[in-house]
Amino acid sequence: MKLRFSKMHGLGNDFMVIDGINQKYIPLQSQISNWADRHFGVGFDQLLLVEKTDHEDALFRYRIFNADGSEVAQCGNGARCFARFVREQGLTDATRIPVETKAGLLQLEMIDDELVRVNMGVPEFRPWRIPFKAAARAEYYPLEINGQTLQLSAVAIGNPHAVLQVEDVDEADVEDIGPAIESHPDFPDRVNVGFMQVVDRANFRLRVYERGTGETLACGSGACAAMAAGQVAGLLDSAATVSLPGGELHLEWQGEGYPVMMTGGASMVYQGEISL
Repeated sequence: MKLRFSKMHGLGNDFMVIDGINQKYIPLQSQISNWADRHFGVGFDQLLLVEKTDHEDALFRYRIFNADGSEVAQCGNGARCFARFVREQGLTDATRIPVETKAGLLQLEMIDDELVRVNMGVPEFRPWRIPFKAAARAEYYPLEINGQTLQLSAVAIGNPHAVLQVEDVDEADVEDIGPAIESHPDFPDRVNVGFMQVVDRANFRLRVYERGTGETLACGSGACAAMAAGQVAGLLDSAATVSLPGGELHLEWQGEGYPVMMTGGASMVYQGEISL
């Protein structure tokens, strides 16, 4: 049996996207991790699955699987690709596309053929809701990593995120510190790790080590988490541009209780078939 798919990316964060409405597909963790292999498979950071939804306010169900096959609740770059995919595949002609996710309802809006604006939801700072093991909420938390004490912010925006302020993202020890924080026992569901360099109040740079995937060229939810953490710390204004290895995103956040709005591109690479 052949399964049709599309290969897409948002700022280099790349995806295998499957229409699970017009063809039957049951996701298997081992199969997804094999497909994610960049030498022997399709090669991708995440697999995105479009499904029917029973949610009365949604048009589709949006599911996300990391390269190791684990399912997660949120992916901002994937959300933009999802919006372009469902329109180009003729699944909808709507420009405003509400979708059901494990993190709740996500609002997608097509600005033009490639540019998508996403309501990423309201950031969560309460440790027990992230989840993160801490007695009470704080702006920064100390964490013992590789024999040193790091100060980090913790925030959830669909997924749990740890954000570290660094002098220079190019010099950040992402390869060693990233996986050590990702699997730290104080984050019981593991965590995405952002390394954030504030340039000025309207610009910052970011690298992200994603749980179950490793460092990616861009992470939409990670960018939104860093935006929220930076603004709470008094480092950023309500609108800022983030520069990731794969490109730039524009972010807006009016403060606690409000959602983070993310605007960026979504690109189609190719379409193909793979044997099940």
